[in-house]
Amino acid sequence: MRRTAKIISVAMLAVAAAACAPSTAGNAPSTAATAKALPGPSLDANFDLEALVAAAKKEGSLLVYDSSGDIEEVAKAFTAKYGIAMEGVKSDTPQTAEKMIREHAADNVTIDAAMYEDGGVLVGQLAPQGVTQTWIPQDLKEQIPAENQNPLLALSKATVFAYNTKLSPGGCPVKNIWDLTEPEWAGKLVMQDPLGKPTVLSFFTQLDAHGNQALEQAFQAKYGKALKTEEKSAAYEWVKRLAGNRPVLTGSDEDISGAVGAPSATDKKIGFMSISKFRNNEDKGYTQSTCEGMAPFTGFSYPKYVAIASKSKHPNAAKLYVHFIMTEEGVKHEIGEGGISGNSTVKPLVTPAGLSDWQGQLFHTDPKGLLGDMQNRQTISDFWRVNKS
Repeated sequence: MRRTAKIISVAMLAVAAAACAPSTAGNAPSTAATAKALPGPSLDANFDLEALVAAAKKEGSLLVYDSSGDIEEVAKAFTAKYGIAMEGVKSDTPQTAEKMIREHAADNVTIDAAMYEDGGVLVGQLAPQGVTQTWIPQDLKEQIPAENQNPLLALSKATVFAYNTKLSPGGCPVKNIWDLTEPEWAGKLVMQDPLGKPTVLSFFTQLDAHGNQALEQAFQAKYGKALKTEEKSAAYEWVKRLAGNRPVLTGSDEDISGAVGAPSATDKKIGFMSISKFRNNEDKGYTQSTCEGMAPFTGFSYPKYVAIASKSKHPNAAKLYVHFIMTEEGVKHEIGEGGISGNSTVKPLVTPAGLSDWQGQLFHTDPKGLLGDMQNRQTISDFWRVNKS
């Protein structure tokens, strides 16, 4: 039922987005050249943080959506610092986009700002259609690299292949990403259903865009021969084999973490999960670690952007939230189990187990490919659906 609900939500998002899109003659465009331009970010020329705080307090409250439950801790910290009632709501990315589109169209906006993982929909639909806007705090602008400013990157997180260190004390039993397509690992990979998880779909499309060489080299290293495929690329071949190897699909990273690292686990499984769930090692006595040394990478990093609802009823409070999350004081609650702030002066706080080299161990999302992720999403979704066993 959970998987069905997610698929329906994705479909509803597509319908809602189409309803808000400008009309065209003939079929909808599908190339970057025909997409609406991404609006530039806004800045307040005479920015005064104290004045912003005073204006935000007059508005009285703030509602922020995020795909992570960490937003609740951010909300507590924000309220404690500024005395402004902030509510943080955990909501899957497709549902957040759908709600923001509908609220904008109805002129009945309740969400003031969102932490948004689906960069493709953000730059391809929400921002160009005026549903959201990017605002950069003037006093922090020099601390935010240019490539992180539009859309505004609040932080980068990661999804990694993880294993149970108690069941495999010698290290991760999977050494190569192609191992997961072999019969011995059939039904032993636990991951979120890509059809309801935009970051995983973007990982697939980004692999096709700039990861094929690494996949081909990993195939050569494992099998001692070059990859031959009838699919369009090595990425599509890997996705096809992975989908056909009976992966166990869940609706949450918490379920994945439990299946892989819980003390009661007796069967060796590999989890494809967010590094945020490594907190379970301390909180619940789990024994899980990143598959360090896995070729050609042990997972992927993905961006989380912060955007303000264009018709927010609390615009100053929303701006103050953006300022807060772009500082260590605010973002530390999001990167507590590992992650990189979009502010270059904020240093990583924690290194997740087995992930000692963020830059070298992970496949990284190219922000220039976000629009391509959105445009190719239906194709890769259909490809996964057809090949899933």
